[in-house]
Amino acid sequence: MKVIKPYYVIEDEINSKKIMGAVEKAGRTCYKSEAGIKDGSAERFIASIIKRGHESVLEHEKITVRFICDRGVTHEIVRHRVASYSQESTRYCNYSGDKFGNELTFIKPCFWNEADEGYKLWAETMAFIEKKYFELIEAGASPEQARDILPNSLKTEIVVTMNLREWRHFFKLRTEKAAHPQIREIAAPLLEELKEKLPVVFGDIEPYKE
Repeated sequence: MKVIKPYYVIEDEINSKKIMGAVEKAGRTCYKSEAGIKDGSAERFIASIIKRGHESVLEHEKITVRFICDRGVTHEIVRHRVASYSQESTRYCNYSGDKFGNELTFIKPCFWNEADEGYKLWAETMAFIEKKYFELIEAGASPEQARDILPNSLKTEIVVTMNLREWRHFFKLRTEKAAHPQIREIAAPLLEELKEKLPVVFGDIEPYKE
């Protein structure tokens, strides 16, 4: 049994100049103001359309991110409709195999310290589930049958592609105070990185800080 913290990997090489330029070029079609394109104009143009709520223009560019998180978090991620998803499948992945280290991997709950009674009970339960999962496999169960006992805490990978407008919607929902702490744990640092890479697109979104 392995316990890890969640993390993410941005799959795209984010070229700010290229992305901003493409959004500006598409957006200026609405006004036939392409003659206004020059150095620095993309930032001003995009800031203006966001301020006016004309965010459909942001749909012309996308970002792909790989989340390594628990399955409970992915249930929330896939509720975002305007996106493409590819997720590790418990139907086809046999976690007793060598490529998984012959063990189950779980995501550490962010709301318990290891000394907490809650964490100890959680860890004991995960160890029990791992033991029973392997017993089911050894008894002849297929991975899609044995997966019925796997918990939300199981580590999974999901590749997510969203356009810039949908990422803004995602961050507004998943980094606010009301968001589940485990999705906020992974969404907030991603937002901060994207604010550095594309400040005009994401700079106005402030994550909740405890």
